Amino acid sequence: MITINNIKLPTEYEKSELKYYASKALKISVDSIKSARLQKISIDARKKQDIHYVANLDVEVNGNENAVLKRLKGNAKLKDSKEYNFSSNKKFNCSPVVVGAGPAGLFCALLLARNGAKPIIIERGEKVEDRTRTIESFWNGNSLNPMSNVQFGEGGAGTFSDGKLNTGTKDYRQGFILREFVNHGASEDILTNAKPHIGTDRLKNTIIGIREEIESLGGIFKFSTLFTDFSVKGDRICEISVVNNGYKETISTENLVLATGHSARDTFSMLKLKGVEMEQKAFSIGARIEHGRDFVNYCQYGAFKDKLPTADYKLSTHLSSGRGVYTFCMCPGGYVVNASSEEGMLCTNGMSNFMRDASNSNSAVLVSVLPSDFDCGDVLDGIKLQRKIEQAAYNKIGNNIAPVERISGFLDCKSKIISSVEPSIKPGYEFTHISDIFPDFIANSLKEGIFDLSKKSSIFADFGGVLTAAETRSSSPVRIVRNEELQSVTVKGLYPCGEGAGYAGGIMSAACDGLKCAEKILS
Repeated sequence: MITINNIKLPTEYEKSELKYYASKALKISVDSIKSARLQKISIDARKKQDIHYVANLDVEVNGNENAVLKRLKGNAKLKDSKEYNFSSNKKFNCSPVVVGAGPAGLFCALLLARNGAKPIIIERGEKVEDRTRTIESFWNGNSLNPMSNVQFGEGGAGTFSDGKLNTGTKDYRQGFILREFVNHGASEDILTNAKPHIGTDRLKNTIIGIREEIESLGGIFKFSTLFTDFSVKGDRICEISVVNNGYKETISTENLVLATGHSARDTFSMLKLKGVEMEQKAFSIGARIEHGRDFVNYCQYGAFKDKLPTADYKLSTHLSSGRGVYTFCMCPGGYVVNASSEEGMLCTNGMSNFMRDASNSNSAVLVSVLPSDFDCGDVLDGIKLQRKIEQAAYNKIGNNIAPVERISGFLDCKSKIISSVEPSIKPGYEFTHISDIFPDFIANSLKEGIFDLSKKSSIFADFGGVLTAAETRSSSPVRIVRNEELQSVTVKGLYPCGEGAGYAGGIMSAACDGLKCAEKILS
């Protein structure tokens, strides 16, 4: 099979026309093409008068592929057929334990289960069906459940975000992960879209499908169960302690995967007390910025706005101070959501459903935060900064009502108001000044950064959009140090894994890290 890169396709192309475009690129007749299918496709909107798709095609030809390629220069090559395939016959004295049922934990458990290891999965939150009802109740004005919320529960924080699967990392495991999502219910579009997403509404059933396969292979899920402690024999893990509904249970294991996510602050505190080596790491803090979906579509696509999927964007700038300000986790046609996990604190995230057809589009706009900004001698100082800002955001109004400010007010600039946006966050919001929620270096960097981005993007030039505070959970402020075998440098058999451990930054990279940890255990 031949792969052709960078094929230009019109915005209204038909899949039946792919053979024609392949024949032009390969300089052979259409009749010489057995098949042509999309490998990857993206939108090129750099020139508003010439917006089009750019595609990579996988093509089967009649005759000798090398002979066809020999006549060409540039964008065509033989398809890389390398696929992920890992198997092991290792036997276990006791089941491996995976703490956390986010993407890292689920894919780690899936590979362990397929190789006969019968993992036990510990998850403090509820299964995704119950978790959905709990979160919707909170968004409707009822009490926060600190054990099961947007941060905690089956599927992890990404379940109530957008199910974005794009990543900047290159790992041959990614194709396997995408196919597994499809096999368990996701749209096949994720196999070809350059920026794939499943959508919050569809990701839930996909997660249920993965759970059911793990259970069918002997895996055991323990939901609403909190990991509280572990014991060591010699220098190796031998037992963990968990609590469910006030009842304490101990589980014997020689392999413990910590895939707890970036918000398991009590777990980080326990690890510190147990002497597990951790280190501070850089992370980011900011707010959610929200504009009208139709406005964003027009800014990105102009006259093509009704012919293309809901528009996204990705922007960044470097300030005079050297600090970075950038957009992150952009949710086209989505909602800003209350993503709090601790009472008396308030943090936000963004969420889109599969159709991305809500009235607004939003993104995090974040300021890079370095250990030198918060280090007071404690490895958990980054968490202390997060909590301080979340408490300030909550106390600004109270009762989980989000503080919101028009961009023009935040920047103290009354001009450039193109449209007036209605905030989407539930259970409610109130317009107020948000600068005092943040330390000065974050507030001032946000202001300078938004001004800079307004010069780069017509979207950010509209100061009629809104900012909702505060976005604090973009990544973990802590890294659990591990060695080349992916085990803690302090305790053998303890595998720090995924985003919470400081080794991933999204669904795909977290799932890849989960597979890597499973491979080490099975090896």
